[in-house]
Amino acid sequence: MSSTELPGVRAVAAAVSPAVSAVGAAGGEELRSVALPGLTLTVRSRPPERTGLPPALYVHGLGGSSQNWSALMPLLQDVVEGEAVDLPGFGDSPPPDDGNYSVTGHARAVIRFLDAGERGPVHLFGNSLGGAVATRVAAVRPDLVRTLTLVSPALPEIRVQRSAMPTGLLAVPGVAGLFARMTRDWSAEDRTRGVMALCYGDPARVSASGFRAAVAEMERRMELPYFWDAMARSARGIVDAYTLGGQHGLWRQAERVLAPTQLVYGGRDQLVSYRMARKASAAFRDARLLTLPDAGHVAMMEYPEAVAQAFRELLDERGGS
Repeated sequence: MSSTELPGVRAVAAAVSPAVSAVGAAGGEELRSVALPGLTLTVRSRPPERTGLPPALYVHGLGGSSQNWSALMPLLQDVVEGEAVDLPGFGDSPPPDDGNYSVTGHARAVIRFLDAGERGPVHLFGNSLGGAVATRVAAVRPDLVRTLTLVSPALPEIRVQRSAMPTGLLAVPGVAGLFARMTRDWSAEDRTRGVMALCYGDPARVSASGFRAAVAEMERRMELPYFWDAMARSARGIVDAYTLGGQHGLWRQAERVLAPTQLVYGGRDQLVSYRMARKASAAFRDARLLTLPDAGHVAMMEYPEAVAQAFRELLDERGGS
């Protein structure tokens, strides 16, 4: 049996590869680099249709980038001034100086960015790991958050889905390097198909041009010398956050969130269980829920219109701001 045929190897490799997205800046988008103490962040923005709109910030998941929000951002540019951040070590953002990839470390990066730009309070969006990060930001800095929109947030589960276990394996020291060696001969196309199968409810929804762009992005990301380290440390950060109890536990912090919260869960999500939607709805004190039975882990990429409509309804409840 070859190394690439070992049980679970393909699932692990898919889980640790970057979430599929377009290469570079889509039409109408702008990229800039923001230098902050101890870290540098790449920020993707889309000019609003008019001045004076409230700010929004989008935070991606494990292995993803700000590009994961490129389908949703144009659908909301008439109601918010949107920016999407590449978390430290992902997208085009270099690793943080202190090597801290914990959920708290990523949350501090978001807070530093918002404080430095005096952007708050913002409409804060988060997917997967970004959902956990956004939850922590909203709990510890309520002054920075107007509303919270969470797409398949990575909040602790008692019974983790089997398909999500490979991601947790990355937290084990040495595993990321092992799989990097075991899968070094895999093509970018194979890796991309694996990611799509894991993250999408229906990978056939990805266009041919979208697949080609995703392959190109995969090739670029795999050349980064810090890619596997960023993945492993961030995965370890998720596992650590899952096991943290007391007032710093993510569910306890969810209960402390004051901002009106929109939850989005996909019925075909292989990484965050659909059954967690009910628990999340009960935990966040001012929550509304959108369930998309055919969506996977990245509903904002698969069904951006539905996610945009849910956010618009949240805005309407708040009087449009």
